[in-house]
Amino acid sequence: MGKHFDMGSMIVIIVTFILFITALFTKGLTHDLLLETGVFLVSVKLILMAFKNSNNVKIFQTELQEIKALLKEK
Repeated sequence: MGKHFDMGSMIVIIVTFILFITALFTKGLTHDLLLETGVFLVSVKLILMAFKNSNNVKIFQTELQEIKALLKEK
């Protein structure tokens, strides 16, 4: 997993998961659990979007380097 996420994202995932589990045990299976679940899912979604964005940036950098190399040849 360390290959796919940077250290900051891993820390956020772990801390959010620990807080979610803590809230589960302190609040129990009540209405507040839905709120905690929502916060957890939003955090995961933001991290996944950041991961996808970083992958897209790598792809664009590769393509730009290829274009640059083609322009230098001409």
